[in-house]
Amino acid sequence: MKAFLLRHRGKLLLTLVVVVGLGMALKNKLAPPPIEFMTVPVEKADVRETVLATGSLEGRKQVSVGARVSGQLRHLLVQAGDKVKKGQLLAEIDPLLQQNDLRNAEAALDSVEAQKVAKLALQKQYQLALKRQQAMRRDDASAQADLETAQASLAQTNAELRQLDAQIRQAKITVDTAKVNLGYTQITAPMDGVVIAIVTEEGQTVVAAQSAPTILKLADLETMTVKAQISEADVIRVQPGQAAEFTVLGAPQKVFKGKLRAIDPAPESESDSTSSSSTSSSSTSSTTAIYYNALFDVPNPDNTLRVSMTAQVTIQLGESLNALTIPLSVLGRETGENRYEVMLLDHDHPVQREITTGRKDSVRIEVLQGLAEGDRLIIGDSKTADALQASKEKEHRGPPPRG
Repeated sequence: MKAFLLRHRGKLLLTLVVVVGLGMALKNKLAPPPIEFMTVPVEKADVRETVLATGSLEGRKQVSVGARVSGQLRHLLVQAGDKVKKGQLLAEIDPLLQQNDLRNAEAALDSVEAQKVAKLALQKQYQLALKRQQAMRRDDASAQADLETAQASLAQTNAELRQLDAQIRQAKITVDTAKVNLGYTQITAPMDGVVIAIVTEEGQTVVAAQSAPTILKLADLETMTVKAQISEADVIRVQPGQAAEFTVLGAPQKVFKGKLRAIDPAPESESDSTSSSSTSSSSTSSTTAIYYNALFDVPNPDNTLRVSMTAQVTIQLGESLNALTIPLSVLGRETGENRYEVMLLDHDHPVQREITTGRKDSVRIEVLQGLAEGDRLIIGDSKTADALQASKEKEHRGPPPRG
């Protein structure tokens, strides 16, 4: 037996090597391949936390110029786009009715003043008559009744004079009012600005019995106001003084910058609501989006910006420069306020780690605690990717054919 082994040991060793090799090959074939992890690094970057909004433009000062008297708009002296100065004549309403009212008021004043002149003459007469009666009564040359009659006549005349004085003051007020109304037929610019709209055309009749009808609209376009609509989810993070910028559709490459001046305390829809509709609107308030206007001003020296343009607004809440950051997509379960779980690759092994976060933008989030620069976070692995690929291929092939 020993001689046999010695004679054939070479063949036996070769057979053993082949068997071991086949075993190892079979083992490697049957064993699953090692899992490879896909990672992203923790790296430093700038994070700017912002609120995005859509807004509209209007003049910093915007006035509706109306008519305060009724009549036909006889002359319209400006057109849309004209620049005007404060006090410049813009339009004229037919003044005939107001002129007649002034003439009537002046005639009524003249009549009352003439009555006063006649009453003053009568007062002088009664004063002389009273003096005569007093002298005669001292000499016992007239009756006491005559003296009393003279005294009563003078007192009555004095009272009538005071009444006429009151009527004169009233008539003067009527004259002044008529003069003002006549002046209202000349419509002048209340400020420097640009005519942005003509509401009433020349020849139309305006009726100012209950409200002042608008003739035209003026705006100061040297400075524009942006009204940005902030959702109720973001408005609590927005404060006056924060930096804001916007672009317009016609010049998306040009950025206009300013600072928030104010945030309206109530939504714009609130100012339009009435008590009669408040009950019905309350039933739909839960399904209606609520927006608050944030206001800021920007200079417009070259008149690039125009009224009612749409503005794509970005409000900067804060920024962290050169901060540790990770993609938002790697965040796991939220464990508390600004605290999340992430999967860290530590020496080729996945390790769960809790981190504290800070500011974030649309892509990245700042890491305050829990990670260091260069750490790698797991975003996926080869096993999951292979399973997903197999599922897609199976779905692509479709179901097996029926027998």
